[in-house]
Amino acid sequence: MVALLVAALVTTYLAVGIWWFARRRPDYRHMRHTISELGEYGARDARGVGLGLFAPVGLGLLALGLPALSAGLENLRGALGLLAVAVAVGYMGAALFPCDPGSPLAGSWRQQLHNLAGGVEYAGGAFALVQASAALTEAPAWLAPWLRVSAGVIVAVTVGLSLQAAFPIRGSVQRIGEAALFGNILLLAWLSRG
Repeated sequence: MVALLVAALVTTYLAVGIWWFARRRPDYRHMRHTISELGEYGARDARGVGLGLFAPVGLGLLALGLPALSAGLENLRGALGLLAVAVAVGYMGAALFPCDPGSPLAGSWRQQLHNLAGGVEYAGGAFALVQASAALTEAPAWLAPWLRVSAGVIVAVTVGLSLQAAFPIRGSVQRIGEAALFGNILLLAWLSRG
């Protein structure tokens, strides 16, 4: 039950933080801009977003994921741990390495490390969901296909985020991926009764 509480608090904190910082930036559009762009290098609220939003989310996910990972990957609790740690890497990477303005596909060394952390988040998250679907023993019949479809959505989001043509809707694409990641963190925390 503690895992579910932590997952719910982190998810709520992130959603409220995104809303708050987006309101403070009149030119920000959720459909177009990535979450990272709220804390992009040189932005007015870069420090507040990095240290006040991304870092606490990453640390909260590490606190959720590291103890669960010790259960091993052959069960739901371990898959939850892997998922939480993978997403934590993305948020800690965003805190430590703010993206360049506009979060381009290529850019400074900082942007490259930012992109690497995001890649770990999405690839690790998709892998964790596949592991979770394989770890199911006694669960509703719809759950394993749901987790595999969620993993596929995350892979598609990763591809979408890397296409220049998707830039006008990149924020929407990313939010679909983040919803899949955080929604499944909540689901696995509830199922694993951690």
